[in-house]
Amino acid sequence: MTTITLAQGDITAQSADAIVNAANSSLLGGGGVDGAIHRRGGPAILEECRKLRASHYGKGLPTGRAVATTAGNLDARWVIHTVGPVWSASEDRSGLLASCYRESLRVADELGARTVAFPAISTGVYRWPMEDAARIALDTVRAARTAVEEVRFVLFDERAFEVFTRELG
Repeated sequence: MTTITLAQGDITAQSADAIVNAANSSLLGGGGVDGAIHRRGGPAILEECRKLRASHYGKGLPTGRAVATTAGNLDARWVIHTVGPVWSASEDRSGLLASCYRESLRVADELGARTVAFPAISTGVYRWPMEDAARIALDTVRAARTAVEEVRFVLFDERAFEVFTRELG
């Protein structure tokens, strides 16, 4: 049984077996959570991401998929990078958002991770509405078959924390 917990703050300051990065498909860093993880984690993460691009992911990591690297200087063993979808009013991409959580947990299981810290994937520059993102994230994690013991959602601001708290019930 997986325990779901919520925290408000900076995901890069979390202690967990794995920290999930809301990455862009290039895997080479970016803004928001992605930039923060690369900055605090240091060059080892970028080095492994470059190797992934040179081997399996020459065109980038597809939306909804996940892959792991070292966590560098973070207080974790691994970073699991996943690419969330950009929200669209005209196309239902919720399956891709759910896939980010399922695939990240699948990778966590392969690694043997027992604690995983997630951000609210796609809710920043990808503009996914927070209420819908929280529902998808929590429903997907609740339904997942995983050996992960604790899934911690680390929400950057008070509003996101409140929305996830309501949705968690």
